[in-house]
Amino acid sequence: SSHEHKLNFKKSKEVCLSYIQDAMLQKQWKRAAEFLTFYVESLEKDYSREHIGPSEMIWRIGTEILCRHSHSSMREFNCFIEQMKTLGIKRYLKICLEHVFHLLCNGQIDEAYQNLSLTESWRFGDQTAIQDKEMKLIQAYRGLLDYYSWSKQKNILLEHSLDGFADLSVEQEMHSCFRKAAVNLKEIVKIPGVWDLFVKCYVDLLEFYGDHNEARQVLNEYAYNSKFPANPNAHVYLYQFLKRQGESKKSLVSALKILHDIVPSHELMIDFNTMLQKSKKRKKHRLGLEVIFAVLDYAGWKENIKAWSCLARQVKQIVISEKHLSWIKQEWNCRKDWWPAFHFSRYLAKRNWQENKSLSYEKALVAGILLGKDCKYFKYVSHQGRKAQVKRFRMLKKFVNKHNPVYLRISS
Repeated sequence: SSHEHKLNFKKSKEVCLSYIQDAMLQKQWKRAAEFLTFYVESLEKDYSREHIGPSEMIWRIGTEILCRHSHSSMREFNCFIEQMKTLGIKRYLKICLEHVFHLLCNGQIDEAYQNLSLTESWRFGDQTAIQDKEMKLIQAYRGLLDYYSWSKQKNILLEHSLDGFADLSVEQEMHSCFRKAAVNLKEIVKIPGVWDLFVKCYVDLLEFYGDHNEARQVLNEYAYNSKFPANPNAHVYLYQFLKRQGESKKSLVSALKILHDIVPSHELMIDFNTMLQKSKKRKKHRLGLEVIFAVLDYAGWKENIKAWSCLARQVKQIVISEKHLSWIKQEWNCRKDWWPAFHFSRYLAKRNWQENKSLSYEKALVAGILLGKDCKYFKYVSHQGRKAQVKRFRMLKKFVNKHNPVYLRISS
């Protein structure tokens, strides 16, 4: 019966899909390709009137298989994608973008650019308006490839100028690429979203031609416009631009303060701490201590000697002056339950000593001040330093013993 046929077809389709999924998970691409062929053939033979729209599934699965299959070629991939474009009008622009990415990954930049140019002229009734966002992406990636061409021409021109030669045709081509890239990149960075690569390229174009005000405006908009999603990179790009422009320390600190609030473990926090320590303002020194403690809360920084040196230097200064011990106490109170095991175990002391004695010195100084002279980490490192007859480790032990009352005040 017709009803039984529909049930059998639905069941066989689901079984076939599960086989495809299983083969893909096990990276059996040949087997997955065979099952996908059966799946497509079964759809072609289905005479039920029930609407079935499997084109996206076939596109997604087929693309993955062809990308991974050891015997697939670019020719086969291109043929498959062209078929998918005709089947999936609603997804036409997305399929085109994926095709372009695949071409770029295979180094076929000219072919990718040609595809983008052809896609940009695509029109299909109401679908054109519906897929407006995808069309903007198509234009943006074409702008990105124009930037790539501009960058190549720029490098050629710079090399020629060093040799004392100037090539007018190269210069004209470079300016032509600039104009095309700038138009498309300018449009995409206005739309709220994460456009890191596009913003970087657009700013590079503007800076090269001396339009620093426009570059600053783009970066400020990208970092501070509330319509854009929170993005740490936006503040990184703004900071790097301000630094290149020789902006005031106040502007640089302001940019990094926001980055610290979003990503306290960012690699620029070392620069931020150093900048704050050089300030003459007490509140900046306080913030610097907060910044470096926060950095070392993250596992990726556990063995970073720069971070430990920053903390050791600032803690040592506070201990010697005996001013602002409350700052250390405040930072330590929320960490004293977990930092000892996280940073200052005997196991870590042994490993750090074997791998990096300078790191173990900085950590031992901090451990001795925060946990006192009986701290496992400090005791092991100072003992090994005495055995090795290294002078600075003898000085380290003397310093911690002398200032042990500070530990009592911090821990009370």
